[in-house]
Amino acid sequence: MIKRILQHFAARVLTAGLSFAVVWLTARYLGAAGRGQVSLFFTDMSGLVLLAGLLGGSSLIYLVPRRNAWHLLAPAYAWAVVVSVGGAAVVGLLRPVGLEYMLHLGGVTLVQVLLSVNVFLLLGRQREQAYNVLTTAQAALLAGALALAFGALQWLSIDAYYYANYVAYGVPWLLSLGLLLRLPDARASRLTRHRRARHWAAVRELARHSRGAHFSNLVTFANYRFGYYAVAYLADARALGILSVGVALAEAIWLIPRSTALIQYVALVNAADKRGQTYAALRGSRLTLLATAGAVLVLAAVPAAWLAAVFGPEFGAARAVILALAPGIFINGAGMQASSYFSATARYGVNNRAALLGLAVTVPVCLLLVPRLGMVGAALGMSASYTASVAYLGWHYVRAIGAEWPDLVPGWGDVQWLAGKWLPGRG
Repeated sequence: MIKRILQHFAARVLTAGLSFAVVWLTARYLGAAGRGQVSLFFTDMSGLVLLAGLLGGSSLIYLVPRRNAWHLLAPAYAWAVVVSVGGAAVVGLLRPVGLEYMLHLGGVTLVQVLLSVNVFLLLGRQREQAYNVLTTAQAALLAGALALAFGALQWLSIDAYYYANYVAYGVPWLLSLGLLLRLPDARASRLTRHRRARHWAAVRELARHSRGAHFSNLVTFANYRFGYYAVAYLADARALGILSVGVALAEAIWLIPRSTALIQYVALVNAADKRGQTYAALRGSRLTLLATAGAVLVLAAVPAAWLAAVFGPEFGAARAVILALAPGIFINGAGMQASSYFSATARYGVNNRAALLGLAVTVPVCLLLVPRLGMVGAALGMSASYTASVAYLGWHYVRAIGAEWPDLVPGWGDVQWLAGKWLPGRG
């Protein structure tokens, strides 16, 4: 388990580095206002991707070990088209955006969702190496395309960001289709009359699980990004751009707990004794929490002058955002293990209630603080939301796995165990 987590973590570190390159490129070449435009587009796209997950998403990981992958892929693809086209039109009705924005929003969303469907199916079949390669390739293609557009071509426009996304998601999608065709399901995917009943049963099961599992994802997205829309409407694009850089740097830390949570989610889905599997993995969770705390402290110590030197003079103000976010980033990282446990055991109600509690906190806090503190108020609203959600999740998690609170907190014994594994002459 530890080896698999470390392999996945290494891939996530590389992906995070490439994502950092995207943040740097868009901030450095487009400025704070341009970075704000990019952030708003990405936030709109992320919301539509989550809506597409209502018939697919991470529930594909849960279902594909026991279903034909192609019976799950077809309805997920069809729903992706509906959400991408319809969602872009709704955004155009809600906000004064142009036709070009709507077309790119629908197109980029569609190709991203198609790729995510494929990689979730591969991950559910424990093709973790393929998952890591595809997600890393996507990040590398986006960073490379932007570097070419901004640097060599001097195409300093948000249009360059749109087209770079088509390349970044389209190429891995085609590669992932080839990998899916190599699964044994492909030879058994033809729908004879005898198999149609099984196909529609898979569609109904996918819809049922996705609705339960994905509702919390949608509400969690609102927790994460309500502050963006509050700043966009109550402040300006420049403030949103600076906020987005601070959030991107802080949330990069989550690659540590997300790596652990994803691998343990896959292990839980395929385990007969889910409670025993979770309890056995507690040491990995404690070490993850320790690493997350260390990363938060390092980021909080970065001076504003360094941020200005790296991203541009306007972005030194992002340090205030990072400091306001730091407690929430650590606390939410601690809650990811609990959230993945309830998803893997199909207890979606716990995650849903935790997410709703967080949303009930972040909306009034952001509306109260953003007019007074701007982007820092939005960051404080996010931290308050994470704290409320994780407190609820943690209480239920301890009860569900039969653990005590000290079982979740790293101690000196964990440090000694880690030293024995990695230091020569120890253990």
